[in-house]
Amino acid sequence: MFSIIIPTYNEADQIAITISKTNAANGKHEAEIIVVDGGSTDDTLAIAEQCGALVVKCERKGRAAQMNKGASVARYQLLYFLHADSVPPNDFTSHILKAYNQEIKSGCFRLAFDYNHWFLKANAWFTQFDVNAIRFGDQSLFVAKGIFEKSGGFRENLLMMEDQEIIHRLKKYGKFKVMNDYVITSARKYLDNGLYRMQGIFFRIWAMYYLGYSQEQMLKVYRRLIRKQKL
Repeated sequence: MFSIIIPTYNEADQIAITISKTNAANGKHEAEIIVVDGGSTDDTLAIAEQCGALVVKCERKGRAAQMNKGASVARYQLLYFLHADSVPPNDFTSHILKAYNQEIKSGCFRLAFDYNHWFLKANAWFTQFDVNAIRFGDQSLFVAKGIFEKSGGFRENLLMMEDQEIIHRLKKYGKFKVMNDYVITSARKYLDNGLYRMQGIFFRIWAMYYLGYSQEQMLKVYRRLIRKQKL
C-alpha cells in the first residue's frame, strides 16, 4: 500500500543503511522503496539495487524534481517521501495508515537527530508543532497520491525549501497532522559545519526565503557557506 520515495545524490555511504532500517521499520504492510537518483557519480545506484530498491534515474537533479519523478512511477496510493539520511519510526506504515483512515490526507513525523547534543534536541523540540514556518523536510512527508497530484506536486523551480512550500498547498485539500513518533535524521551537516554555525546558515536561508529572495540568491549563499554541500 505504500510507495516510499527516497531522492539521492552521492549517498553510497548512507543508502544501504536507510533502506535496511526503513524495511525493518515497516511493520506488516506492503511497500515499495523507490530510489530516485539525480546523477550520482559514486555507487549509490548499485548499492540501492542490491538492497532491493527500485532505482529510477531522474533527468533533472534536485529533490523536487526527483520526488515528483518517484511519485509518477509509484504503484501505490500512499506516498511517503524520505530523505536519504533519515530513518522512519518503528511501524511507521501502521501509524500513517491509522491517520489516513481517520481522514488525515497528509502529514509528517517529529524530528530527532542521531547525535546527542542539547542544541539539536532543542531544535527538534519545535517540530512537534503544526506550524508551516518551522516544518523541515527531514521530518519526512506522507500524502495520499490523489491529494499530491491535485496539489501539483513539488515545485521544481525550487532548489531549496521545496519540502516546506508544498505543505501550504497540501493543507488546502485535506487535514494535515504532525505524528508523535520520531524520524531519526543524520546530524552530519551540523557536525561538518559546526552546530551553531550550521543553524545560523539555516536561519539565514529561511529568512531569505520568507523575505522573497530568489532561489539563485539563496543557492549562492548556501554554496558559499556550507561545507560538503550537495546542491
